[in-house]
Parts: sequence; C-alpha cells; structure tokens
Amino acid sequence: MSGRFQDRGVVVTGALGGIGLAIARRFAAEGARLTLVDLRTDEGEVVEALKALGATRVLSVACDIADEAAVDRAVEAAIAAHDRLDVVVNVAGQMIYKPIAELTGGDWRRLLDVNLLGAAFFTGHALRRMSPGGAVVNIASIHARQTSADVAPYAAAKAALLSLTRSAAIEGRPLGVRVNALLPGAIDTPMLWASPNIASGVEVLEPGEVGQPDDVAGPALFLASDDARFVTGVAFEVDGGRLAKL
Repeated sequence: MSGRFQDRGVVVTGALGGIGLAIARRFAAEGARLTLVDLRTDEGEVVEALKALGATRVLSVACDIADEAAVDRAVEAAIAAHDRLDVVVNVAGQMIYKPIAELTGGDWRRLLDVNLLGAAFFTGHALRRMSPGGAVVNIASIHARQTSADVAPYAAAKAALLSLTRSAAIEGRPLGVRVNALLPGAIDTPMLWASPNIASGVEVLEPGEVGQPDDVAGPALFLASDDARFVTGVAFEVDGGRLAKL
C-alpha cells in the first residue's frame, strides 16, 4: 500500500541525526523520494535503512546551509535525482551558550545564518520551484516564545523563523504552497543534553517534559501532508504542555 508521500520529492535538512533523522524515517516509510541534507553525506547504513523502510529513492548531500551557493547546489541535485520538489523540512540548527555581553559579531552571524538564513534559502527555492500542493515545514523552537539565559542568538533566530513562516505562507498561498512551523520543546537529542543551562539547573526539566524525536516527526508529516491542505502560516507547539503552565 502506498503512503501519503509516495514518489514525492522531499528534502530534509539536518537529516542525519536527531529530529531530522526521525522525520526522514517517517517520510521513507511513506514512500518518499528523499534528499538528506547535512554537513556530511551518508552513503551507507542510514541510506540503506531508509530504502529498507520504503523510500523509493534516497540521495545524501553534504551542504552547509548557511552557504547560499551550497543550498542552490543541494536543491539542484535533489531535483535532478528525483524529478520534483514537493516538501522541504528545515530542521538543521545550531546553538551556542554565551551571555549577550560576551557574544561577538561572528557568534551572532553564524547562529542567524544557520538557524534563519538556511531555512530562508530553502524556502525561496520552494516558492520558486514547487508545484501547487507543495509544503514547507520549519522546525523552530519554544525558545521563539519563551527562553532562558545565554542563548540569545538562537532564540532570536527561531523567533525570526516564525516571522519568515508567516511571510512565506502569505506569499505561498497564491502559488498553492503551504508554509508552517513546529516549536519543539525539550527533545531527547545531543543538543538538549549539551546544554550547560540544564547541567547547572538554570533550566529545569520536569518528568514528562522531555519528548522523543518521533514526537516531532509525526506533526511534521501531518503539516507536510494533504491532510493539512487548509493549514498554513501556523506555529504549532510540540512541547508536552511545557509552555501551557503558568
């Protein structure tokens, strides 16, 4: 039985680990033609595992998403390999931990480049090259809504990503391209446990507040699917209710 994404061209950034890999696995199980975008390529176990799950084709592309020319090349490779571009999921991100008083211009530029401009470059290709029915899903963060000390560039970039999502949804609507965002909370990935704020107790996680990458993958596939054909411009929190409490 074919899945919701049978033979559709899907690009996932940050696809070789954490949330990105969980999302890629879900798309594979629904028959997508996958392009895995990450800083490194994988032509081995990950690619073969995704094919075994049901992906009709899998391409792995090394790309620094902060480099506009590298993004252009990645998208060209995806379309050449799969003949189409139907879905882009912008997952790749980076975080550093410094007080604002210690941040350099280089710190700000790198975090904004990776967490905002990378998604903007892929979104631009989506609006130029997708046919009606296409979808973009941006993986933001609850830091776009409420944040903690020492992560200002990350939080600012993720807040700007929500604004980009709204603007792209407006511009995508007459093209038949939907753009939505997810705001994960604490998800069990290496990025979460690398946080000195958690290690020091500045940021406290209560039992039940840590989700799994698959908890983000399910909503991402819904927003990318035809089931969400009347949903665009939304920012959907996936945080186990963490932001709901007073």
